[in-house]
Amino acid sequence: MGDRGDLTDAQWERLEPLLPVSNGRCGRWRDHRQVVNGVLYRIRTGVHWRDLPERYGPWKTVHERHRRWSADGTWEMLLRRIQAEADAAGEIDWDVSVDSTSVRAHHHAAGARHAPPPAIKGGSAQAVRAARIWAELIDRPAEGKGGEALGRSRGGFTTKIHLSADGRCRVLSLVITPGQCADCTQFEAVMDRICVPRLACGRPRTKPDSVSADKGYSNRRTRRYLRRRGIRHVIPEKADQAANRIRHGSSGGRPPGFDKDRYKKRNTVERAINKLKTFRAVATRFDKRGHVYLGTVTAAALVVWLRS
Repeated sequence: MGDRGDLTDAQWERLEPLLPVSNGRCGRWRDHRQVVNGVLYRIRTGVHWRDLPERYGPWKTVHERHRRWSADGTWEMLLRRIQAEADAAGEIDWDVSVDSTSVRAHHHAAGARHAPPPAIKGGSAQAVRAARIWAELIDRPAEGKGGEALGRSRGGFTTKIHLSADGRCRVLSLVITPGQCADCTQFEAVMDRICVPRLACGRPRTKPDSVSADKGYSNRRTRRYLRRRGIRHVIPEKADQAANRIRHGSSGGRPPGFDKDRYKKRNTVERAINKLKTFRAVATRFDKRGHVYLGTVTAAALVVWLRS
């Protein structure tokens, strides 16, 4: 008997053709549906891997599949393919909103060895994706030490999820950083990771119709980036920035345009965050490795897309 959170037959029919297949040289994959349901059960409930119900098979198999797919970018590939199908059907609202949320890290998330994950066997494409994902999470001075997207903020031991969401409260792109990382520093990274492939042919879509964000993103660099790409945006001006502009008179420049009705749609990203945090392994980080936690959040976003 399946769990209420398992993939339905309709969801599985959409996902099954996209999953990797065995190359015949490294043995056969264990039943994908059983293992994927096991991964989703753990993400939804936040249980220890060892406590997975027996109906999902050996817990080591489920854990290894999740670790491998997080490292080689399989979860990200599946999310992009589902987004491509929705875009081809005209089901994506390209009025995008950007925001971030802090996630408390459990003490089990600490203690990872400060070394890159082991190489993933299975082809050059997987190796390239794994190297890229690790490079994005490697130790950077602006994000704090550790290289695993763990840091200290006013919320304590935390990780921060930066994301963009479409007008139907579904995640378009994800970036994770240590909890003390400022929102505005990751705006360009979040926007650059919006990449929805075309099913037939042509370049992936990377440019939304408009972008809205809160005052935390109000700065010259963000507005200059959006103007350069020709993207309409709604970002309220901070009080100190407005006062400084007025103090300089005519040399202070014009106030940025602000559409109140468009800004009301910014709640879509807040609702997207709420949907992600219904998964307990997303709301509290238990994964030691940053790339594994990124895979956890991506898998949760994939489920939200499948359910919509």
